[in-house]
Amino acid sequence: MAEEEKTAIKLESWLLIGFVVAMLLSTSLIVITSFGKQTVFSAYIEDADQNIQYQQVSKMRGDLGEDDDGLDYDIANTMSTPMLVNDWREPHRTMLVIAAPEKPFDNAEANAIYEFVTEKGGKVILAANSTNAQTVANMFGVKYFDSPIADGSRYYEVSDSTGTVQPKDISRLWTVAGVNRVWDDQNERRSQCSEDDVRNDAVDDCAMPVLFHRPTSIQVLEEDIENRDVKILAHASPSAFLAKNSMDPNDIGNPPQGGNNSGLIIRMDFPGIEAIDRVKGDRDGTVNVTGSIVFISDHSVLANHLWDAGDAELTGKLQCTHSAYESEGTACWSDILYSSSGSQDWDGNGMYIMALMRDMMETGNPDISKTITRHNENFYIVFDESRHVTSAAASPFTEAMGAIVMLTSDTMLKWLITLNLVALLSIAIMVVPEKENWRHVFDLTRFRERPNKVDPSQFLARIRESLLNKVRQVSDLTRDEMALKTPGEIQALVEDPRLIELLYSQQRSYSNEELRQTMQQIRRWGK
Repeated sequence: MAEEEKTAIKLESWLLIGFVVAMLLSTSLIVITSFGKQTVFSAYIEDADQNIQYQQVSKMRGDLGEDDDGLDYDIANTMSTPMLVNDWREPHRTMLVIAAPEKPFDNAEANAIYEFVTEKGGKVILAANSTNAQTVANMFGVKYFDSPIADGSRYYEVSDSTGTVQPKDISRLWTVAGVNRVWDDQNERRSQCSEDDVRNDAVDDCAMPVLFHRPTSIQVLEEDIENRDVKILAHASPSAFLAKNSMDPNDIGNPPQGGNNSGLIIRMDFPGIEAIDRVKGDRDGTVNVTGSIVFISDHSVLANHLWDAGDAELTGKLQCTHSAYESEGTACWSDILYSSSGSQDWDGNGMYIMALMRDMMETGNPDISKTITRHNENFYIVFDESRHVTSAAASPFTEAMGAIVMLTSDTMLKWLITLNLVALLSIAIMVVPEKENWRHVFDLTRFRERPNKVDPSQFLARIRESLLNKVRQVSDLTRDEMALKTPGEIQALVEDPRLIELLYSQQRSYSNEELRQTMQQIRRWGK
């Protein structure tokens, strides 16, 4: 017995040592690989240094969420994988925002996003200037080029902190884009959407300026994709070229763009998708919804320094009224837009993106009850944090939670899985003399109590009952025949004095050890 206890303690120690070493090793490796990296283009980083802060998208989250003057959308994030999108509640009322994917998507994730849009009616905005987005783009027949696009006809001016105008950079582009309308002539004059137009959803026939930091270009491929409605909302000018070798437009190594190759914002709608939602009469019913995805050729369109006009001014972006445009002879968006209010200022990309998102959402769907569509909090915006590089301190937690969330997207179940894993590890390294009153039911997220826990005071009665049942079966008696037997007849069938004493001695008490020996004797009886 002493030797068995020594072995158990030794096994417990090894389990504890192995658990601690595995935790330290995995955490150390994650920290080492993440050392020196900072999270950028995140909707949740607000305490970074100033330069990094301007590259976050926290202003976007605030304007869409519950901040002062926010739009009150229900804001959430996913940090494991986009493969879970089709498990979300009301996917046709959910928008996934993927800004600056620093990690490429795999085919399973891309396919999940495609099904989310084309089968569930989900909404997606994918903003990137690299081929990290290409796997998703392939599913929709879109090509991301691998170099920045330069346009000597449409770039904006920038000054430094002293107000000095910086040398021109023809990869800092501006464009004029509608929310759901395409103008055949990109130079055609059009009305500039005002703040009132955006507030009143009157944006069908007006356009807004959009500024890019260093976009690539995107192309719609001529592929046969069923029920696809394509709108190239914004182009570069016909003089644009792909800056593969340099910013020199005369470099023969820089292929010209123009036409279908120079897309900057592309919208694809997939109408006629059936979904279940609240309809008139306050009941659930079938409604037709539209899945939508927008490809933007630069993630900085959503970043703080281009989202908000105040941050844009602090970082040196100049309006068309600045003398730099006139002195350099540079074209500006005011050459294309006209405004009834007289102001042609750019108010940040936020106004355009928020108008675009509202137009993509089902807020104007007449099939859905107004109790749903009139309140933005019934619509969900999810920021994909899984594509970003995280800091060394946050990486172990992020990677662990990412693996757990692969099992479920439900918050309660996610934390329950975490607690269950901790509990299982704790049990594994402890010596448990008697099993607890729980049983596994083939579900990592749930334990159930045993339906009938045996009362120790009933042990003796249950053993007597089992002996009588065995006597009846060995003697080939029915239950009724057994019930008619007298105690003397039953004793004649049993014959064993110790078992007879078990059946008829009311004064005798048994210890647990004696009961175990008696049970073994019952098993041997009758053989």
